[in-house]
Amino acid sequence: MTLLHDIIRITLIGVGATAVMDLWLNLLRLLGAQTLNFALIGRWVGHLPRGRIAHAAIAQATPVPGERALGWITHYAVGVLFAALLVVLFGSAWMARPTLLPALLVGVATVAAPLLVMQPAMGAGFFASKTPSPLKSCLRSLLNHSVFGLGLFLAAVLVDWSLR
Repeated sequence: MTLLHDIIRITLIGVGATAVMDLWLNLLRLLGAQTLNFALIGRWVGHLPRGRIAHAAIAQATPVPGERALGWITHYAVGVLFAALLVVLFGSAWMARPTLLPALLVGVATVAAPLLVMQPAMGAGFFASKTPSPLKSCLRSLLNHSVFGLGLFLAAVLVDWSLR
């Protein structure tokens, strides 16, 4: 396989896994659960070039033009980067013969991003410590990222099947 071929596969896997996670988040929303507003991720990213990394409360920060689109683009770009991490850790051969365990391991490991980076930077504290229900928030993040890991596997199987 060529490098370009691997990049295309990784991109498709990352986009597919992120879409699976989004389907899950939409299901949770339909069931009445509060889920992440991607405009707030866009707002956070939009403040980065201005030198602002951390916020006391991102929802109260100055809105950024196009923040919703920026948030969604960031969300999918991070999903592709996490798919690339999976391939770096388990090799490009994994894409030709995807197995569930590596995908789930990476999916679960990616929960470190919201718990240790995004939540503190957006004002929710490490491990959602500044939220009304930190344990519930952490468990929900863990479940969401486990679904992302399942999505990595399902997307890899679909990509491999479609390229055969």
